[in-house]
This record gives sequence, C-alpha cells and structure tokens, in this order.
Amino acid sequence: MSLRYNTRHHSTRILHRSLHVPNMSTTTSTSTAPNSSSSSQKPLKHRSVVSSFIFKLPPSYLTSANFNSKDSSTCIQKPLVALFKRSNKVSTYTHHHAPISGSIEPTDPSPLSAAWREIHEETTLNASDLKLLRQGKPYTFSDESVGREWTIWPFAYVLKDKDPSAGDQGSVEKRIKIDWEHEGWGWFDPLDVQDTQEFGGVPRLKESLRRVWFEIDLGPKAGKVLAEGCKRLEEDRVSGARQMAGDALHILRHVIDKMDDGVFDSTDGNGKEAKWWKDIRMAAWHLWKNGRESMGAAIMSALLSALAAIEAEVFQGHSKDCGKQLKPTIVSLLDREISARSSTNDQISQSFASYISHHLSSLIECQKPLSILTLSESSTITHALSHLPVLLPNLTLDIRILESRPLLEGVSLAASLAKALSTDSASRNNRQHSITVYTDASACLATEGVQLVAIGADRIASDGSVSNKTGSLSTVLATRHNAKGAKVVVVCDSEKVALPGPPDQHVVEDQGLEQVTRAWMGEGSSERIRGAARTLLNFADATRTDMEGKNEGQRHQEKEKTGVIVEVRNVSFEWCPGGFIDAYVTEEGEWNDENVKRKSEALQELEKQLFGPL
Repeated sequence: MSLRYNTRHHSTRILHRSLHVPNMSTTTSTSTAPNSSSSSQKPLKHRSVVSSFIFKLPPSYLTSANFNSKDSSTCIQKPLVALFKRSNKVSTYTHHHAPISGSIEPTDPSPLSAAWREIHEETTLNASDLKLLRQGKPYTFSDESVGREWTIWPFAYVLKDKDPSAGDQGSVEKRIKIDWEHEGWGWFDPLDVQDTQEFGGVPRLKESLRRVWFEIDLGPKAGKVLAEGCKRLEEDRVSGARQMAGDALHILRHVIDKMDDGVFDSTDGNGKEAKWWKDIRMAAWHLWKNGRESMGAAIMSALLSALAAIEAEVFQGHSKDCGKQLKPTIVSLLDREISARSSTNDQISQSFASYISHHLSSLIECQKPLSILTLSESSTITHALSHLPVLLPNLTLDIRILESRPLLEGVSLAASLAKALSTDSASRNNRQHSITVYTDASACLATEGVQLVAIGADRIASDGSVSNKTGSLSTVLATRHNAKGAKVVVVCDSEKVALPGPPDQHVVEDQGLEQVTRAWMGEGSSERIRGAARTLLNFADATRTDMEGKNEGQRHQEKEKTGVIVEVRNVSFEWCPGGFIDAYVTEEGEWNDENVKRKSEALQELEKQLFGPL
C-alpha cells in the first residue's frame, strides 16, 4: 500500500546525460516491459546493476542495537520502503515501481560505491542523509523481452531523521529530489510489495527486496532476532573473531527457534529445495555479510560447519524428520556445534606445547627461559600461554607483551597471565616466570633475544598472509632484524582461514579518532600537549565536516581546494605476509601455507554448495 506518492521531479537536471539501464529485480517475465521490443533471437547483454532500497524505520525497530530516533523517523509505526516510478525517458521498464538502480561502471571501486553514486545522482541524497543498513546476496536472471541478463546487487539504507522534533514526514521527503529517470515516488509497506502485474513493479522487485528485508521470508519474530543479531555483531568492538563466530551460531539458533513452526510443515519445495532450508541458509549468509566484516572469515567458517552438519543429519541421516520433529532436530544440532567449540582452545594449547617441544627442545633440556613476544589479547593465545607450565612443567617463561594501543589490550593480557602463572609450581622448583610490558614504540627493543613471536589472527588469507592487530607486522619485521633465529607462529583456530583471494580484497577497518585522542586529552598529558591536541582536533573536525557525505571523487576535489587536510588514522588490523610466518598452530596441529591453501579451497566448495544456490 502506498502511503503517499510524490510526483515532484526535476526535468531540467542532466537531461542530456547518456541513458543507463538500471538494475531491476529478477525474472524472465515479458509482461513487465510493454515498451520494449522482444530480442529473444539476439544474444543477451549482461549488465551488473545495483538496487538500493531506502527505508524509514519506527523507533521500535532494532531498539536493542541502538537505532535511536536520530537514525529513523519517529512519525511512523511500521517500516516503510521508498519505491520510485520510472519515467518515460528511460530505456526499460517505464512507469514501473523500482528501487534506486543503475549500472556498476568500470570506474566504481565496488558495488557499494556504485550504489552510493546512483543514490546521489537520482535523489541528491548522500551519506549525511542515509545510513547503510545491510547488503543482500547478489543474484542473476535473464529478461529476453529487453535483451538483458541482469546481475543484481541489492542494498538497504535507512533515511536518517535530521530533525526528529519537526513532527512531520514532509521534512524527510523534501530531501529526496528525483531526477529525469523518475516521474514520482512513494512510501510502501515492504510486506505489500508483490511481483505481480497488478502491483506494477519492475521484474522481480519483491525478489530483490526480500534479499535485504529478510522479514518477508522469516516473519516478524525471527526477522527481528536476525536484524538485531546482525547489528550486534556489527557494533561489537570488544570480542575477538572466535567469540563473534560463537555469537553468530547462538544468533542463528535463536532465529531458527523463532521461525514459525508451520514453515517446517510446508510443502513449498522438497528436500534441499525446501523453503525452511533456504531461509536458514540465507539467515546464515546475512550473519556473515552483515555482521562485522573484518571478522567475517571466522563467522563464515563456523556457520558453514554448522550448516553442513545440519545438511548431513537431516538430508542424509534422519531425512524423514519433518514438521514438529524437524525444528528440534536442527536446534539440537546447533547446540552440539556450539558445545563442541569449548574444547578448541585446549586442543590449540596442546598443539602449541607440541610445537615448542619439537622446535625449541634445547631450551627445555637446558632449563633456560623461553622468551616469547606477543601483543593484543587473543583469547586463544591467553589460554595457550597460561597452560604452557602445565603441559611443559620444566619450562620457564619470559613473556614480553606490547601494550597494544589505543585500547591497551596487552595490559589486560599481562594481568590475566600474571594471575594464571602465579599459581604455577615453578616457584617450588626455584624457577620464576617473568612478564614484561613494553610500549608499542619500543617493539624493536622487545624483540632483542626473543626466541618465539606468537601472534593471533582475525583472518588468514589463502596465500597464508595473516590479518591481526595493528602492530603485528612491525613486531615481526623487528624480530627478523634483531632475532634472526626466532620463530614466528600464528596461534589460532582453523576457522580463521578465509575464502581464496588476495588480502587486499578484505575490508580495512578504521575505528575513528576518538580511541586515539582520548590519551592526548588525559590527565597524564601536559597542558602543552592538551592544547596541541585541541588545535589538531579542530582541524580534523573541519576536515571531517568538509568530507562528510561526499563520494571518493568529491573528497579528492575537496582536498585539492583545501590548504591543509588533518586526519587521524586508527586502523585496527594489518596484514603480515605469509612469507614471514614459520608455522600456523591450530587445533589440528602444526600447519604450513599449503595446509592453509587447502583449507581455503575446501571452504570455497562448501560456500558454493550452501550459499551458491540462494
């Protein structure tokens, strides 16, 4: 149902711009393109396009994930999606409802960049008006009536409420200024959108919408659990990759538990084509892609493992389970997967002790201290180091830890190890372990005489490169210079291995300047430093204001006009090339780069099997 339809458009804007064929949803229906001649006899032209849905959300949506009134309209009681009626000046699907759509150009760095560009071109909105809510799984379909094969990249955005006290929706709508490609637009209930001729949408409009608005398939209860779960993962800046992967499994279990029981009785699809199985896999896909992307490797691996277990048990084992029995079976399988994770750290700790026994046995035999350097606060490394005296009782430890700014996780690690090692029997054998905390700037000093560098991993690329806390690469390089015989090992579980692809394909996560600048303004800083910090932050704020809402090209132009650009970088993770790594210590034992490669390729096959058909 359309709540309001706005026919205002700017026919004077860019009328001579070359026409682009927008994305539209999916299907081979010819009845939806009455203005297009049939081209079934000609080869179809492939076009990759973005499909961006703009939403207004009520204050009750994602309340547990801090979606406050500044990010959603306070004037509505249910979610609404904007659909735009295509004008007679475009080359396909004229006078049909559509999202903001357009081709992905060769100059676009990514589909998401193309989506932002198209939104600005067709509505004048930018990042100061909108917030990315989630992405949807791309898909491909053919429409012979227009001679096209479309690959659709769906995205969902939330229209920010800049003036929550205004009290009228008009203030929101005035910011949407459509161009010549549309003759009007309006707000619709997402659940009212249909792929029917009567509704008047572009082909597979609902198919594109459901890929970003999963409430259509999951229902309100399970959909809300998934939406809040994705947001919780996205905003988690405390947990490590392993913990977040475990959280993703718990969320998926909760989603399934909240799914309507009738879905599992449905005859909509048989076997692996059953709707409930597609819905569960799509929910898992969203947890992978719309959680915290930098932790995506571990989340994806844990979810794929759980889905594979469900598939093996339900379709190959107890395939006759259905209806009321099927849902408890799946929940029980997930409980088993979650429970099994508790033993992984013990297995990795055993592998770590075995590695030391094999490669550094001379230190144990002569009872010399083993000098180990690490940083940050990996839960896996914490467990492995604290259990070394139990697994290798004749070993004395000299542990060196970088404090790991800006959040100082290394300080927390040192405290945990101090408590754990203080109860060790080493003191009764006239031996004492030692722990030394170094500033990040003195990493080179910390490497002197070190025999082993242990780093964690948030992601391992298929070539063996490791993404870990920023500071890892400089630590490894300093070790190669100062302690040439030292071993560099990655201590982590195997689920950190990512799909095949170079490291630069993965996200770069910048946490913003606040974490860094807190120390500048703290009590420990002199008045001179605090004054300098205020000056620098004023410049940084001015730069940020100038750049807000602008795309990459506009930012470049803005920088060229400005006398000085001041930015504070706070990149969380960096890549350490695989060539610097001596071994990967996992729950499966000691690995090399070939093991990593095989694991990555196996994951790729599993990902294609479980997510590919969606």
